[in-house]
Amino acid sequence: MSFFLVFLAILLLAGVVWFGVAAYRGRQVPDAIAKGFEEPSPGLPPILLPDQPSAADVDRVRFSLGLRGYRMDQVDEVLERLRDRIAAQDAEIASLRKGVDARTEPDA
Repeated sequence: MSFFLVFLAILLLAGVVWFGVAAYRGRQVPDAIAKGFEEPSPGLPPILLPDQPSAADVDRVRFSLGLRGYRMDQVDEVLERLRDRIAAQDAEIASLRKGVDARTEPDA
């Protein structure tokens, strides 16, 4: 039994050394093994909402990807709802302003 464990440990050590040498020399190693746990790319600056967001502002929001980030489908669903809600409110405000402007116009 102990001979088997020693053999298994040597085999495991040889595999780790092989992957390390292969990665160092630039040989093809599967991406999941070669990349490991990289930091998320900071190349994307955060795109935040302004104080008075419009529906188009919500469409431009972008999130950086991380190892333990949010589920993209859930974030997309929330942003779509928010965009639709803001668009509906903007349309309602525009129609109410039209009605107010129509009432306040002087009769010619």
